[in-house]
Amino acid sequence: MQGTAVPGSGGSPVSPRPRWLPPPLPLAAAARGARHGGGAPAGDREPCGFSGTFSAVRMWRTRAPTACVICRSLANSSYRIKRKSPLQNLHLASRSIHHPYYSSSKFQRPPLRISIQLFSSLNRLPLRKTKLLNVKYGYQFHRNFWLARLASRLLKIRYLILGSAVGGGYTAKKTYDQWKDMVPDLDEYKWIVPDFIWELDEHIDFEKLIKALPDADDLAKLLPDFDKIGESFTSLKGFFSPGSPGETAFRATDQAYDSDKQYKKVSDKEKVDQLQEELLRTQLKYQRMLERLEKENKELRKLVLQRDDKGIHQRKLKKSLIDMYSEVLDILSDYDANYNTQDHLPRVVVVGDQSAGKTSVLEMIAQARIFPRGSGEMMTRSPVKVTLSEGPHHVALFKDSSREFDLTKEEDLAALRNEIEIRMRNSVKEGCTVSTETISLSVKGPGLQRMVLVDLPGVISTVTSGMAPDTKETIFSISKAYMQNPNAIILCIQDGSVDAERSIVTDLVSQMDPQGKRTIFVLTKVDLAEKNVASPNRIQQIIEGKLFPMKALGYFAVVTGKGNSSESIESIKEYEEEFFQNSKLLKTSMLKAHQVTTKNLSLAVSDCFWKMVRESVEQQADAFKATRFNLETEWKNNYPRLRELDRNELFEKAKNEILDEVISLTQVTPKHWEEILQKTLWERVSTHVIENIYLPAAQTMNSGTFNTTVDIKLKQWTDKQLPNKAVEVAWETLQEEFSRFMTEQKGKEHDDIFDKLKQAVKEESIKRHKWNERAEDSLRVIQHNALEDRSISDKQQWDAAIHFMEETLQSRLKDTESVIEDMVGPDWKKRWLYWIGRTKEQNIRNETKNELEKLIKCSEDHAAYLANDEVTTVRKNLEARGITVDPCLIKDTWHQIYRRYFLKTALNHCNLCRRGFYYYQRHFVDSELECNDIVLFWRIQRMLAITANTLRQQLTNTEVRRLEKNVKEVLEDFAEDNEKKVKLLTGKRVQLAEDLKKVREIQEKLEAFIEALHQEK
Repeated sequence: MQGTAVPGSGGSPVSPRPRWLPPPLPLAAAARGARHGGGAPAGDREPCGFSGTFSAVRMWRTRAPTACVICRSLANSSYRIKRKSPLQNLHLASRSIHHPYYSSSKFQRPPLRISIQLFSSLNRLPLRKTKLLNVKYGYQFHRNFWLARLASRLLKIRYLILGSAVGGGYTAKKTYDQWKDMVPDLDEYKWIVPDFIWELDEHIDFEKLIKALPDADDLAKLLPDFDKIGESFTSLKGFFSPGSPGETAFRATDQAYDSDKQYKKVSDKEKVDQLQEELLRTQLKYQRMLERLEKENKELRKLVLQRDDKGIHQRKLKKSLIDMYSEVLDILSDYDANYNTQDHLPRVVVVGDQSAGKTSVLEMIAQARIFPRGSGEMMTRSPVKVTLSEGPHHVALFKDSSREFDLTKEEDLAALRNEIEIRMRNSVKEGCTVSTETISLSVKGPGLQRMVLVDLPGVISTVTSGMAPDTKETIFSISKAYMQNPNAIILCIQDGSVDAERSIVTDLVSQMDPQGKRTIFVLTKVDLAEKNVASPNRIQQIIEGKLFPMKALGYFAVVTGKGNSSESIESIKEYEEEFFQNSKLLKTSMLKAHQVTTKNLSLAVSDCFWKMVRESVEQQADAFKATRFNLETEWKNNYPRLRELDRNELFEKAKNEILDEVISLTQVTPKHWEEILQKTLWERVSTHVIENIYLPAAQTMNSGTFNTTVDIKLKQWTDKQLPNKAVEVAWETLQEEFSRFMTEQKGKEHDDIFDKLKQAVKEESIKRHKWNERAEDSLRVIQHNALEDRSISDKQQWDAAIHFMEETLQSRLKDTESVIEDMVGPDWKKRWLYWIGRTKEQNIRNETKNELEKLIKCSEDHAAYLANDEVTTVRKNLEARGITVDPCLIKDTWHQIYRRYFLKTALNHCNLCRRGFYYYQRHFVDSELECNDIVLFWRIQRMLAITANTLRQQLTNTEVRRLEKNVKEVLEDFAEDNEKKVKLLTGKRVQLAEDLKKVREIQEKLEAFIEALHQEK
């Protein structure tokens, strides 16, 4: 008979089935037969194909007696178990499947050892060979088709396993999709998860963690015992089977429930109350969980930031977003303190009535008691910009200071409060109560919400004593200036312990934000409100926005302590949480859990702030970009050849020029210094020398008396006046030279924009400079020694003294002639040529002059002063000609006439003494010529030269360096004084360059901030 191919046998023909063998059963049918057989629980009779491969494995782990040898051998080979399975040990049901025509007790066929090569239908890879199986055959051993039957069953079990896997996978996917649809959308609550969670992959190597996990074999050992689970399901199934006691019990329970429902109905109100109470408990539970997670997050972030500070990761920390944004606001504040520019960048503006709790709310958000406090009096006198950011340590610092205040230490907190109060009082101008100047403060700490808040002075309704009359209007104008920004978030603070009708700030906020699109309302002191308010519904109306006409994005109720200024932030938080947990307002659902506590308020304000920032910052950057283009165009049109130097850069340029000019003083030659000093000193002292020394001494009759008088006069002059005059001359000379260098124009390079600054630096430097006081004492000794010397060593010095005396006398004579001409009027030549006449007084003086000249001609050795009888004689002679003259006029005219006569005589005598050096060497022995006046002028000339040399040395060695030091100090002071620079460096060019620099800096900062903002997204 032709053989047929058996599936799974490789296509080779086999012998036809013997008649004594039953028809082959499929493996599924065998499994069904085993399942309906007796002797084993239902859980142990599941087919091999149940729930895929694991069900088959579970069946063999339970050692079910219904399993066939082939299946057991397959499973044992899969699990690498080697054992012998004689057919006699099989269950009766199994033997009835494989050998239904023969009794199990009469199986006496000798065993045949067979080696079986198994294949898996899942991976197509050969499995391990099993040991030789002891299989006992029936009586007809010469016709055996067990190999064909085995191959057929193996092929069928492959499809069973594959179908079970596909069905199980589809069921699992459907269950997962249903579960996924039931999960709520948590995208709106991403802010709950800290930022560092999304950045864990940057700091944690997940590949190492995966490698560190145990292998699949180790995990398989941890799986639950599927045998026990199967037994439990079986018992449960039996409990719910028809007619079981469990079904009867459930039916009885359903009947009892139906009967109770008919006679006992729960009211809807009680159900609502129960649901609300359950909801409140759930909210509080999750609130505590959130706080716990935030606390852990805070500690983790603090640890990470501390490691970053210590350089563990060896990476440079970038500026945080909020710090970059705060820098932009600081530049804008410096650019235009009055906010006249189109500055619409978001800020959180904190406004409220005085003593409404604004500062306390701000401190709770900042988690530190940083502001000065007072009982009922105005403490916030100027806007305070507080930038909150995250950092490893809880510290605060001012924008213009490098000192950090540790907010965990009470002494630093006290110092910070004192510093803020001092800055506020210094910013207030005389005659005012509040100031528009903004104090910029930055607070960093773990867990702080990133935002920028501006605390404004509290709104008042009445001006009290001690305040400026315009205080109320000034506070209103400051508040409006900040709130009129369309992107500013208004944090409206209302005192809950007072009547709502007494509030002023709500009307002001309603005017600035009628739709309430950027307003957050905060009700403070809710604990006092709950005690004092007779109707709690009033608080509910406030929080729901039904009591005030103003609208808001959100309404919050907070408690900021018990009113004790010494309370810590932690104690206030505990008190606030305890109050709201026990508050009837929350239990009766007048307030919702998300509307209470400063923590929820801080999260809401921060979320709103960053939402506003993301929506408006790019528009503001574009506005400043357009402004920058306009300013650059204006500069190119007006100043095409000049650099865009702002005020600070211009100051630095002027500073270098001034220092170069001061250095130029050291390059002045000694000869130039001495010539200037000698000339200036003689101009100062020449009048005293001529009038008080030379003229009185010249009236003496002999040379001895002349020399004695000169020595006495010179000694007195040296001791009292001369050194001081010399120092004054030197100081004035230094000033003049310094001024000359400062004001000297340097051709085309000269920039007149520096003139005011240079003049101010010069004046301030001279004002600060003081000459060395010891210089006068040393100078007095040198001058005294120089004047005591009378020995002229050579003819050249003698001629120089004569020349000096002639120049001096000629200069004096010229001045005297000019004075006489003014007294008597023009002579006859000028009268005829220029048609100028004499006045009556000039005619009288002219007649008096003629009379006095006659008197001098009569007596050439006349004294310097007129006697009384001589005055009377001159007066009578003039009266005889009909001219009435006052005696004082006669004496005054005589002084000038005699002076001219004396100077002419001295000049003639000086000319005679040109050849008198020979007689001087012989001490004028046997000579009628006496030249003591030449010696006097030589002594004075030598003293002037020595004094000029001494002063020049002091100038170049000491005073010029001291002046240079003073100039540097003045320039440093001016560099720190912005008001000074604004006052001294003015003009359209300066202002345009200043605006251009600020706008360019703001735009660049905004672009950097926007780039960082996009990277964070």
